Amino acid sequence: MLIVADSKIPYLEGVFEPYADMRYLDPGEITPETVRDADALIVRTRTKCDAALLEHSRVGIIATATIGTDHIDTDWCGTHGVMWENAAGCNAASVAQYMTSALLRVSLRHGLDLRRKTLGIIGCGNVGTKVAAAAAALGMNVLLNDPPRVRWEKLTGFVDLETIQREADFITLHVPLRGAEYGPDRTEHMADEAFFRRLKRKPFFFNASRGDVVDEPALKEAIRKGLISGAVLDVWHNEPEIDRELLSLVELATPHIAGYSADGKANGTAMAVEAVVKKSFLWINDKFYLHDMRPLRESIQQVKADILAKVPAPANPVVTLDPASPHPFADAVFASYDVAEDDAALRAAPEKFESLRGSYRVRREFPAYTVRSDKPMPSVFRDTLLKLGFHLA
Repeated sequence: MLIVADSKIPYLEGVFEPYADMRYLDPGEITPETVRDADALIVRTRTKCDAALLEHSRVGIIATATIGTDHIDTDWCGTHGVMWENAAGCNAASVAQYMTSALLRVSLRHGLDLRRKTLGIIGCGNVGTKVAAAAAALGMNVLLNDPPRVRWEKLTGFVDLETIQREADFITLHVPLRGAEYGPDRTEHMADEAFFRRLKRKPFFFNASRGDVVDEPALKEAIRKGLISGAVLDVWHNEPEIDRELLSLVELATPHIAGYSADGKANGTAMAVEAVVKKSFLWINDKFYLHDMRPLRESIQQVKADILAKVPAPANPVVTLDPASPHPFADAVFASYDVAEDDAALRAAPEKFESLRGSYRVRREFPAYTVRSDKPMPSVFRDTLLKLGFHLA
């Protein structure tokens, strides 16, 4: 079996080598010529998997080590017998960590008490659900909006978009990118001029889903007119060639790295490996091929555990709080991840958007850290840290 894999997918090398021929390529090198003889692809969002890439190949399975799937032409794959699978939820905790850091940074800059504020979450899948739990741990009131889930799963406790536009002090988007063909579930440019005009409380606006969910000219106008109090963007239209004017207007700007924790990347790799292993028996050109990966299938949980074990420990895994600090909780969060560092890096060199992602530092999630203090922590403070995933000394 020949597997072509994006060379920037971490912790993958060595997993398949005993059972398959591996070809590791930079995203720009994954072309119709280099995948022609491949049976499987393991990719990220930077590889467009469509007819132009796949039509004359024998690819039978695409595993993307990402949550998003808008880089895969799923309709074409479905009609041409190409199976595909994404790593749903792999970096949900990473995005929740990003949002926790961003909410705290914004609140400190503007002197806000998050415990008195309402967060409206639009899109409540794996990521939105984790963000809701983190916001609740911070003491925020949380409003959930996800019409497709409500309709399909008959869920309760959700609100309509108008309620969020009327009551939220912070609004965050965690939806997949869906075009006009999805009818009422379309998300492309859902945050348009009309969306911002209907906001009642001048909320802070966050987008860590997909860039084209937001109409960027409308967002710029909303910032200029004071329809929102500020914006935090991790994703952009036309990445990596982002709008420099918009960059100058937003509160916090990052290069599509909200889900880029080392933990999330390892999860994505492990899920992509599992997808290929489970579907290593393929129909290709009306012929049945059985790729003998029984040893991997039988040990897939151990293989996944081995991948996760490759994630390096943080440089400073123990966070010692300063008893004199006015914001000890924020200190603990920023010791694990401070969104302001990524904001500064992007503003200093926006032309390096892609390389900032490609060479992103090792970032560990909250459970990789232990928080200690020389003074007893208030029980509420301790409970919040535990709910976010920190360990306590």
